[in-house]
Amino acid sequence: MLQVEKAIKELEMEGRKAAAVFVTSPTYHGICSNLSEISKLCHSCNIPLIVDEAHGAHLGFHPSMPCSALQQGADLAVQSTHKVLCSLTQSSMLHMSGNRVDRERICKCLQTIQSTSPSYLLLASLDAARAQLSENPETIFNKVMELAVEMRTLINKIPGIAVLDFPSFSSFPAFDPLRITIGVWQLGLSGYEADHILIKDYGVVSELIGSGSITFAINLGTCREHVLRLVSGFKHLSGTFSLNQGMSQRLDDIECSPFDDINMILSPRDAFFASKRKVSVRESLGEICGELITPFPPGIPVLIPGEVITQRALNYLLQLRSRGAVITGVADPLLSSIVVCNT
Repeated sequence: MLQVEKAIKELEMEGRKAAAVFVTSPTYHGICSNLSEISKLCHSCNIPLIVDEAHGAHLGFHPSMPCSALQQGADLAVQSTHKVLCSLTQSSMLHMSGNRVDRERICKCLQTIQSTSPSYLLLASLDAARAQLSENPETIFNKVMELAVEMRTLINKIPGIAVLDFPSFSSFPAFDPLRITIGVWQLGLSGYEADHILIKDYGVVSELIGSGSITFAINLGTCREHVLRLVSGFKHLSGTFSLNQGMSQRLDDIECSPFDDINMILSPRDAFFASKRKVSVRESLGEICGELITPFPPGIPVLIPGEVITQRALNYLLQLRSRGAVITGVADPLLSSIVVCNT
């Protein structure tokens, strides 16, 4: 909330006023912002609050879950209904509350971007998800919440495995109990290496992979057999790989902020239309990047077209690639070469 308050005051000092406040909550890892306080602050200044609640369509449907964005006073909330609820992939909902935002204007904006040939399969799946919730909204998540507690309890007992839990983020008001992030760095493994073993040997598919951790999403389709299979996988990792600090040292070597020395020579548009050539990754140093280079996760571009390629960015990308990260947006996902602009 302090960041929002600071941003609003900085604009006021410049003689301007924020048109809206946009907040992402919860994060991919399930960490929630104090939307109730943020909404009070925004509304005291007559500023609408818009929340990207993509990973929180299920919030508010169980007493042990954080409240939803609308329950905390948000004016607009966008939810990816398919992420935890049971609609089909790509289906989502836009929710509105109150009259601070002009509904007619929202409808006109939607008309400019919506297709005249919508997918009725996706729309039907959204309605099915709504109907499923409406049948027993007070109890539908009881079983899955029990499974989440059991999963945390069992995994916490495994040597060399760390579970991200709410006390680690005491400065935040809430944490989504259906997101479980598990650290494996004490075993000398990266999250990518551990994920590969879990998929190959146990058929366990994660939601998000990090350098030293893996995040899992529990949903209405999760059953106890899934939980036990996951626990077995981590027991296997714990018994197979020795406890050591090697991985934590390796992770410390990764440059975590390759974005603070950006030097744009061309606009992304000019770089897109510029003639290009492919060079080895080492020869690319100092050249103008001609492609969007994005490690996933976290899905944030490290280099964009028109940007000068720096040693820091190359080191970061090569280190992540060596640990198993997927590099998207590039002609050569192995990063043996990079497309650069001719100057």
